[in-house]
Amino acid sequence: MSGLSAMLLAAGRGERLRPLTDRCPKPLIEVAGRPLIEHALDRLADAGVDRCVINLSWLGGQIREHLSRHWRWDMACVFSDESSGRLETGGGIFQALPLLGETPFLLVNGDVWSDCPLPPLARLARDWPAGRLGHLVLVDNPSHNPDGDFSLRADGRLGRDGARLTYSGLAVLHPRLFAACRPGAFPLLPCLLQAIEAQALSGEHYGGAWTDVGTPERLHQLRRQLDGPA
Repeated sequence: MSGLSAMLLAAGRGERLRPLTDRCPKPLIEVAGRPLIEHALDRLADAGVDRCVINLSWLGGQIREHLSRHWRWDMACVFSDESSGRLETGGGIFQALPLLGETPFLLVNGDVWSDCPLPPLARLARDWPAGRLGHLVLVDNPSHNPDGDFSLRADGRLGRDGARLTYSGLAVLHPRLFAACRPGAFPLLPCLLQAIEAQALSGEHYGGAWTDVGTPERLHQLRRQLDGPA
C-alpha cells in the first residue's frame, strides 16, 4: 500500500454530550456551519493524505451516509466497522491496521477542533526516524485535564516525570507500536507508556487553538469563538 494514510477516530458514543449525541454522532455535530468531521477531513487533505480510514460504531450509518453524499476530498476513504462491539481507541486502531498499511500514519480524533498545521506531521510520517514508534502533539493543559498527560523532554522525547502537557488527539504512529497487541478492546495509553519505556515516543508542543469538544459547555464555547456572539 503506497501513499500516506491517516486514521480519523469517529466511533465514540459521546456520553458527556448527551442528549445531543443520542440522535447525532459526535463527529457530525456542527461548528462554524459544518460537521466536525469535515473540518478534520479538510486538514487531512491539505496535508496530502492519500487514504483516510474512519472507524465507525455509534450511529456510524449516519456518518457513512453523510460522507457518501458530501465527499469532495482528493483522497480515498475506507471505513473500519466497529458496530459489533466497542473496541476503545487502541483496539479500534489495531483493527484498522490492515487498512492503514505498514508505514507511519496520521491519527486524528474526530471530536477535536484545532488549527494545528498537519503538513509538518505528514512530512515526519514520510521521513520517519529509525526506531521511533510514535510522535504526539501536546497542548497546554485545559481546565478539564489540569495535571496533563506527558512531559516533553529537552531532546523531544516524552516522559511522565515533571510538568506535563495534554495529549491533543493528533499524532503520527508507526504500526509497530501495536506489535504486541491482540484483537479486542483496549485503550491506547498502555501502548504509549511502553513506547516511553523504550524511549521511542517523541512529541512537540502546540500553543495555538485547540478544543476537545467533549461537553455541551465546550461545544458552546467553541461555537462562540468561531461564530461570534449570537
